[in-house]
Amino acid sequence: MNASPYRLDPAGGCPHAANARLLAQGAVAPVVLPGDIEGMAVLGHDALRDFLSHPEVAKGAQHFTALGEGRIPEGWPLRTFATVQGMTTADGTDHRRLRSLVGKAFTARRVEELRPRIEAVTAGLLDRLADAARAGDGVADLRRHFALPLPLGVICELFGVEERHQDRLHHLSSQVVATDIGPEQAVAANRELLEVLTAIAADRARDPGDDLTSALIAARDEGGDRLSQPELIGTLVLMIIAGHETTLNLVTNAVRALCAHRDQLAHLTEGRADWSAAVEETLRWDSPVSYFPFRYPTRDLTVDGTLIPKGTPVLAGYSAAGRDTKAHGPDADRFDITRAPAATHLSLGHGPHYCLGAPLARMEARIALEALFTRFPDLDLAVPEADLTRHASFVGNSVRTLPVRLAGRSRPF
Repeated sequence: MNASPYRLDPAGGCPHAANARLLAQGAVAPVVLPGDIEGMAVLGHDALRDFLSHPEVAKGAQHFTALGEGRIPEGWPLRTFATVQGMTTADGTDHRRLRSLVGKAFTARRVEELRPRIEAVTAGLLDRLADAARAGDGVADLRRHFALPLPLGVICELFGVEERHQDRLHHLSSQVVATDIGPEQAVAANRELLEVLTAIAADRARDPGDDLTSALIAARDEGGDRLSQPELIGTLVLMIIAGHETTLNLVTNAVRALCAHRDQLAHLTEGRADWSAAVEETLRWDSPVSYFPFRYPTRDLTVDGTLIPKGTPVLAGYSAAGRDTKAHGPDADRFDITRAPAATHLSLGHGPHYCLGAPLARMEARIALEALFTRFPDLDLAVPEADLTRHASFVGNSVRTLPVRLAGRSRPF
């Protein structure tokens, strides 16, 4: 166990070097969260898998000791993760109730029905990416013009959110997941996000359609205990943020990885490997989420020899678990799409809170990557990897922009 807690950097940055140091000392690490709140992070693959499915680990904010004691101010940057009302902060029957209201839309079969639409959106975005590159002397921000609008457009279409709201929703969701944000800015961002989503729900109530928001409103209006108004808005917050931020980071990180490993890219473009392997290896090697908040032991719990006191906020260390040498071998820090077995990572969760949108995220990423590199086989980064600006968050794991050159490599840098 660490001699002293690891102070998480609110400014984010690449997590892998710190993860390796922490993992060398144990599968569980004490951490200091913003505001000097004591917490823990579960980093080892096996320990995290067991912790995520442990029956005495909860998600409900009533189990968060520091929150109950009034030590978490309204502007705390991670407060929304703990207090938003929805399936990610619910347990037991409440969790199953909330999950069932949207779960049927994300089964493998229903997601497969979205394939033609996703392929059409992808093709249109590739045209826009090419236009942006022509306007930018051959260079375009792949994240802005391709990796973002694909999952954001798809999830907003599923929930009946008009295009005019999408840029603002992304901006606000980026602030919600930021960990370096100030208290006043955090409060304002959360307030505006709730206002925008409340207005969207009101629009759908007046003019219902064949979308998930309309279905949620119908469940709310049926009465009983199927869905409350705060749960309706909380579900929209969770689904729209998680429904695009994770896939955005996944596609961005996969492109970065493949550009840096041209031998691996050749396996894909020459048909010696399936594009799904690139998606799974990216999820393992460079998880789109680094440290995800929160879970709380409902009693003092010993995890891999380390005591986690009851009510401690615990982070799921997905990026660390993905490179745990005890689970993935001594070369766990090497990107290798031929690695077997391909899908032993935990980056989409495990247990009852396993990512509801996993089938959709996987499909979007696979379609996006294959279409991108089929159309632009020489696509490469336009700047060195070291010059890319990282997310201002220890929750999301990616870069803020991804300048690429479509028509040929410009290395060596």
